[in-house]
Amino acid sequence: QVQLVESGGGLVQPGGSLTLSCAASGFTFSRLYMRWYRQPPGKGRELVASITATGDFINYADSVKGRFAIARDNSASTVYLRMNSLKPEDTAVYYCNGNGYWGQGTQVTVSS
Repeated sequence: QVQLVESGGGLVQPGGSLTLSCAASGFTFSRLYMRWYRQPPGKGRELVASITATGDFINYADSVKGRFAIARDNSASTVYLRMNSLKPEDTAVYYCNGNGYWGQGTQVTVSS
């Protein structure tokens, strides 16, 4: 059974940091391209960052470049999203995606 489980969300003040984790099971994680998406309140889901199976190639949305970092640990079947210098507009439910599967999402709220 394929599972993606996100964790690490929460409430943080503007300028703060959070690290999200997505633990995968049920498929060969080390062969898969992984992505983080987010869905702000009242808006559609948008791609935030992606990383190839070996981590050689990484892409970011323009809105998060220089602030967010995606990484993966294939030995732990986990992908991470380190988020720095958070802004209120980063408030969203964050989802990981791999092999066409989605996690349940984790809420990130940036507010003073």
